[in-house]
Amino acid sequence: MEWLIITIILMPIGLVFLLFTRRKNPLKVGQSAPDFKLADQHGKIHRLEEFQGTWLALYFYPKDDTPGCTKQACTFRDNLQKLTDLGAKVIGISVDDTHSHADFAKKYNLQFPLLADNKMEIAKKYYSLINLGIIKFAQRNTFLIDPQGKIAKVYLSVSATNNSTDVIEDLKRLQAM
Repeated sequence: MEWLIITIILMPIGLVFLLFTRRKNPLKVGQSAPDFKLADQHGKIHRLEEFQGTWLALYFYPKDDTPGCTKQACTFRDNLQKLTDLGAKVIGISVDDTHSHADFAKKYNLQFPLLADNKMEIAKKYYSLINLGIIKFAQRNTFLIDPQGKIAKVYLSVSATNNSTDVIEDLKRLQAM
């Protein structure tokens, strides 16, 4: 009986969550990527313009040091050399602060910037903010940005396990065109 009550209570919450996480992203391939100006885990400010002339895998993730986010970050870490060899940089963004990012990066030896979107402005610009009232976090979306600053590929509600390998495969395909 307790499980039935819990299920009845949690089902509407789950449905609301699914509605918010399955939204279409109005950012389209070929359009200019929205600019950003955010601090990383070391306090260094990064802007989109600093990546002109290179490919950029910009990924949004919900929370530092949680199982899915750790898996996603570590697969990007493990594939960082392959991405670098393809002329790409990697940036992770969440709504966590720089201190949380610093702890997360140190714990898992993450050698790429983790940007702190405390005001949630960039996640909104990239249509990657989930707002459930008092709970707000970034949705697991990734954007492959070309050397001219245009969106080359949009990945919505990505798999934490396959995200970096999907980016690598698409990067190879796009560069071969």
